[in-house]
Amino acid sequence: MVVESFALEIGGATVSGVELGEGLPVVFLHAGVCDSRMWREQMQAVADAGWHAIAYDRRGYGETESPDEPFSHLDDLEAVLDALDIHAALFVGCSLGGGLALDFALRHPGRTIGLVLIGTSVTGAPWFATSAESAIEMAEEDAWERGDRDLLNRVQAHEWLDGPRAPSGRVGGAARALFLDMNAKVLAKPGLTQEEDREPAWPRVNGVNTPSLLIVGDQDFTAIVDRHDHLSETMPNAFAVLLEGVAHIPSIERPDLVNRLLLEFLDAFSGEENDEDSED
Repeated sequence: MVVESFALEIGGATVSGVELGEGLPVVFLHAGVCDSRMWREQMQAVADAGWHAIAYDRRGYGETESPDEPFSHLDDLEAVLDALDIHAALFVGCSLGGGLALDFALRHPGRTIGLVLIGTSVTGAPWFATSAESAIEMAEEDAWERGDRDLLNRVQAHEWLDGPRAPSGRVGGAARALFLDMNAKVLAKPGLTQEEDREPAWPRVNGVNTPSLLIVGDQDFTAIVDRHDHLSETMPNAFAVLLEGVAHIPSIERPDLVNRLLLEFLDAFSGEENDEDSED
C-alpha cells in the first residue's frame, strides 16, 4: 500500500503529513517528543484493515516549517481536516496529541467519531512528581539550561521512552533510534513563542461522550497514570487499559499491543457501519 505525502499551507506554515488507505478516516496526533513517524506501524495496520490513516507533523515538529507567528494547534487541526475534505474522524493521540484530540472533541463533538488517548495530556490538568521522577526532571532542566541538546535528548529518552523510574536504556534498538531522531528534530527547531492558549479541558472531561479508548503504561509518570484513572472514571463512554512494563510511547515500544487494542476498538465502529448499511 502506497504512502502518500502532502504539504498544506496554513497561515505562514507549511504543514507536512502522510496518508494511506481508504475508508473512514483515522487521524493520528503525535506526542511532544516525537513526530508523525511514531505512528508508522499503527497507520499501516489500520490501512490494511480498511481505514484511511492520516498523520501530520504539527508546528515545531518533523518536516513542518513555520515562522514565529500567532497560531493554535487546534485551529491547525481543523484546517488540516478541511483541506483533506474530512468532516469527521476517529482521533488517535499520544501525550500532547491526546490533549489536542480531547480539545477538538470538546469543540466539535459532531466531528469526532471516537478517541484513542495514550498517556494523554489534558489542558489544565494538575501535575505532581515522586522524588524519583523529580530527579529526572531536574536532570532535564539542567541539560536545558546548559544548552546541551544531545544530553537533553538522552535525558528525555530516559524520561519518556524508558520511563522516569526505569533504568536508562531499558528500551533499545530501533525504537530508541527512532525516538532520538524524532526528538532531535524537535530540539533543533526554532522556538515558536506565539501559540495561543486553549481553554482548560480538565474541568470539562465529563462532557466528552465520544466512545473512547484510554491507554497508559505503568512505567509512565505517576501523575499521568493517575490522570488516566481519573479520565476512566469521569468520561462516560470510556474503556481503560493499563499496559504493564511500558512507558509513555507504547506505539514504538510495543506496537504489537497498541495495534491489537486499536484494531479491536476500530472493529466496533466497523460493526456499527455495517449494521447501518444493512438497515438501508
